[in-house]
Amino acid sequence: MHDPQQKPPPKRTKHNTIDSFFKRDLKESSSSNVGSSSLVDEQELVGPSIIDIGVIHDQEFTSNSLERDPGKRPQIWTYPVNQQDEIRRAYIKLGPYQFFLSKYPYSSNEKSTRRRFQYSWFSKFSSWLEYSPTKDAAYCLPCYLFASKQVARFGANAFTVEGFSNWKKVNDGDTCSFLRHVGNHTSSHFISMKSCEDLMNQSRPIDKVMQRQSSEQILNNRLRLRTSIDCVRWLAYQSCSFRGHDEGPTSKNPGNFREMVKLLASYNDKVAATVLEKAPHNAKYISPIIQKEILHVIASKVRRKIREDIGDSKFCILVDEARDESKREQMALVLRFVDKMGFLQERFFDIVSVENTCSSTLKKELSNIFSHHALNVENLRGQGYDGASNMRGEWNGLQALFLKDCPYAYYVHCFAHRLQLALVAASREVILVHQFFSKLDLIVNIVGASCKRNGELITAQQAEISRLISIDELGTGSGANQIGNLQRAGNTRWGSHFSSVCSLIKMFSATGTVLQNIVTDGANYSQRGDADSAYTTMTSFQFIFILLLMKEIMGVTDVLCQALQQRSQDILNAMHLVSTTKHLLQKLRDSGWDTFLRDVNSFCESNEVEMPDMNSAYKVGRGKSIHQPRDTNITIEHHFHFDIFLNTIDTQLKELNCRFNEQTLELLTLSSALDPSDSYKSFKVDDICTLVDKYYPADFTEQERMLLKFQLNHYHLDMTKHEDLCHAFIHSYSTM
Repeated sequence: MHDPQQKPPPKRTKHNTIDSFFKRDLKESSSSNVGSSSLVDEQELVGPSIIDIGVIHDQEFTSNSLERDPGKRPQIWTYPVNQQDEIRRAYIKLGPYQFFLSKYPYSSNEKSTRRRFQYSWFSKFSSWLEYSPTKDAAYCLPCYLFASKQVARFGANAFTVEGFSNWKKVNDGDTCSFLRHVGNHTSSHFISMKSCEDLMNQSRPIDKVMQRQSSEQILNNRLRLRTSIDCVRWLAYQSCSFRGHDEGPTSKNPGNFREMVKLLASYNDKVAATVLEKAPHNAKYISPIIQKEILHVIASKVRRKIREDIGDSKFCILVDEARDESKREQMALVLRFVDKMGFLQERFFDIVSVENTCSSTLKKELSNIFSHHALNVENLRGQGYDGASNMRGEWNGLQALFLKDCPYAYYVHCFAHRLQLALVAASREVILVHQFFSKLDLIVNIVGASCKRNGELITAQQAEISRLISIDELGTGSGANQIGNLQRAGNTRWGSHFSSVCSLIKMFSATGTVLQNIVTDGANYSQRGDADSAYTTMTSFQFIFILLLMKEIMGVTDVLCQALQQRSQDILNAMHLVSTTKHLLQKLRDSGWDTFLRDVNSFCESNEVEMPDMNSAYKVGRGKSIHQPRDTNITIEHHFHFDIFLNTIDTQLKELNCRFNEQTLELLTLSSALDPSDSYKSFKVDDICTLVDKYYPADFTEQERMLLKFQLNHYHLDMTKHEDLCHAFIHSYSTM
């Protein structure tokens, strides 16, 4: 502060020039009021005199005239605007006022709360920490230099105007007041530090400074973006979810994407220094919008590559629609084509939202996709959909609409799906069979409702196996007599129904034991009642009859079902299995009744189930409503033989004949002549010529059709002579 006796500064007149405000004082200071720890090379600058209150008017000043004590110096905004930068430079050159005392004063007289300033804090926060001996408080030099007028918010002026003296909160771990004041790269302290650096570098050419900063910023942005792209690619390839339920800074599991970014940062220091909290708010590249944009770019590049592989060749489409969690209809498109290397490819191409599943709407969306990617609909040679009426309709279905545009876009329904629909239809047509599967689900649900009941089932199986081995009805050996659980039937895979039926037959006695235990020891009346009803149903002759009948029928169709679900399909073998399945079912219908009835009787005897008199009259109903049908000659055997046995098999054969028609089988059989496996064993020149003449005549000119037979003979002879080339081609084809 100035001496009180010092003469007041002269008043400014209008004749004063700007040079008078920046006169250099040639006198060098001989002393300083700071300790040795805060001394820096001081340059003499001229500035305004320091006064205690009000706004300081334009006056000359020197470095000696600047008040160093943070508790006594005026605030920076009280200086004239045109001189504030000069004053800031002077303070920056002088450095923080880090006053040294051998013993700093305590903040309180009470021993329990006595704290005081520590000189060691200067070394930890040397770039900004200041100490005022007059106020016994800490200040921040950069924040003081670039502070605006006082903020009314509590604590906002602690390190600039009022001073910080709550020493007990300094060494407080993560909540240390000094660390919280420093904050991250977006804090006001960080901005003030950057402003100090920029102010001292104003002498450098601005274009070079901006160029250097822009180059570093571009490199950091590219590194952050590359990290996000790598995370998106990996998660998309592994079909993992991206976002978490809570992506806040305090979340323990913010989602796979952010966790993957953290993992990459832990292995690369450059990445760790630029991503997540170290990244600026406007360039983090981790928001859900950025993730979706990256996915969109990747998807566009993949579709472009698929389109290049197709070129101008022919292609087929596979389409299916489903409803997502948001109750919107989604249509998925898969393309099948032969690439430029001659290999068959099947690629998922696009998924689009549709307003409804009408055939006209689906046709419009598919046509838009073809038009956008320059796919000529005239090159369409096959359609694969499900069996819904809007897809397979003969007149207004999707396949019919495309056939109008391209008559060679033949529709082929998935054989595995056809078999599924045939079996489902067969089970629903016969009422007793439909009721059987409902009762089967009830039994499986009751027995497998808890771990305790599963344990009881395992114990019952062990006891049953031991009993059968003791009476020599079961053999022993490695892998024999395995213990399992009842299999639950699924709605979409009919093969699971066969597994469910077989598991109940295998564990029939053990399942009955568990149900009886529940009837006796059930926790409540509901459990005991359900178990008693299930046990009564399971031990009825009708249930056992249908149980064994389903095993016979589904045992015949299961071979075909498994073959049709294989990834690599042998068309001729599939056609052969369709024929043999129909033949075996017809054989079971014509001559399998007596053998099947003996198996049912044997099963009932071994499990102590009462057999009805098959020659007695069949009666319908229960209790007082029981009566004989109108045809008094119907016996129980006639009912089970004709109403259940033959009716179920006939329904199954009818569905198989309807869904596996001759036209589709002929097209696929002729196409199998192009199969190169087994040294072109299936290669037949006549079949290929028939395929061309009957199904694809417009793809060949008359001259080409006439020469085709001779060219195929040359090709077949040439390939059979070069077996090494043939095997290499087949090996490459199988590894695609």
